[in-house]
Amino acid sequence: MLRQVCQMEDILQLYTRLYDPDYPLVCFDESSKQLISEVRKPLPAEPGQAKRYDYEYQREGVCNLFMMFEPLVGWRHVEVTDQRTQIDYTQQIKYLVDECYPQAKKIQLAQDNLNTHMRASLYKAFPPYEARRILAQIEFYYTPSKAWKLVEYG
Repeated sequence: MLRQVCQMEDILQLYTRLYDPDYPLVCFDESSKQLISEVRKPLPAEPGQAKRYDYEYQREGVCNLFMMFEPLVGWRHVEVTDQRTQIDYTQQIKYLVDECYPQAKKIQLAQDNLNTHMRASLYKAFPPYEARRILAQIEFYYTPSKAWKLVEYG
């Protein structure tokens, strides 16, 4: 319980900071999406009525969306991947450091506690010197896993 309280206070403090381009706040998350295709052709649009689609569809697999968002400036980036592994996560973190914020002193990264969201994931994907270089550019902030229970605590 105290860990979640600590994480919540860290996140609340982070979200109340003033904008500083040297220390951008970036929120990071991912989501799986089902890919579908239409089985039947939609009915054409008619005056006063939009094109209509049947509810029946064919499942075409899934994909993963990695999402990065800097709320204080309105910047966002979405990357579509076939899967969500530690290696996929680390590629996004490297992209964030090297391509999106190469001039930042530190990126303040807010993310959840997903099992792939670990510093050690970078050592799985890169040689130690590269993992260390990337990690040196990031301050990690984790959202509490059971935020709804914190309301009862406070």
